[in-house]
Amino acid sequence: MHYLFILNDPPYGTERSYNGLRLALAMIRDPDHVVRVFLMGDAAACAKAGQKLPPGYYNLEHLVTSLLKHRGQVAVCGTCMDARGLKDEELVPGAQRGTLDMLAEWTEWGEQVLVF
Repeated sequence: MHYLFILNDPPYGTERSYNGLRLALAMIRDPDHVVRVFLMGDAAACAKAGQKLPPGYYNLEHLVTSLLKHRGQVAVCGTCMDARGLKDEELVPGAQRGTLDMLAEWTEWGEQVLVF
């Protein structure tokens, strides 16, 4: 089964992106599932490398890294990155700059599309 997760909310201040990534990780544990995550708007910051948080606070960089290590794919909207001053080299290794055309292709690929 192919799953596409589209996240829109910032990494902190709301738990929508956190919960979307948690569900994506739960889904990818099944070897029959293929998971892709597209980060848009303020969710672009979820894939920023070097996040430093207080002990005990969830860290979305770690969730994104874990998803990538478990054969998931993560793309970040390039326009959204540019609007927030986020450079390609600031992304978690393995995350890629995405485009609206990529999102359209991934949406057609996904048998289930979940939006957070």
